Amino acid sequence: MTTTLSRVAVTDAAAALLRQLTAQHGPLMFHQSGGCCDGSAPMCYPVGMFLTGSSDVKLGDLAVGLDDEIEVFISESQFEYWKYTHRTIDVVPGRGAGLSVEGPTGNRFIIRSRMLTDAELEAFGLASTSRSTD
Repeated sequence: MTTTLSRVAVTDAAAALLRQLTAQHGPLMFHQSGGCCDGSAPMCYPVGMFLTGSSDVKLGDLAVGLDDEIEVFISESQFEYWKYTHRTIDVVPGRGAGLSVEGPTGNRFIIRSRMLTDAELEAFGLASTSRSTD
């Protein structure tokens, strides 16, 4: 059995909200820029409302029980800062930025992160540049 490692995951609560938002807005995607509006919060947009560029890195796809998975991108500068972490998209009560589609629901998406495991570091080609064993 082959295990596919990913840099990104989603909690059950966030997946449930994403299914509701997809029913309302159509296919969705995430982008995290580290820009102005809500700091480095993950921003959720209808596909086509935010255009990724050559300096954006695709972290992976979220399977939330829909026909299509939700793509997750991060700006290159944020990726360099966070490349040694696994990121999980979660949802909490509160108002985030007005640009992300969950805003009117009274909830906001957040990132929960943890350091990559040794196996993940190896799989992503980061093992030789990671922590020292001295």
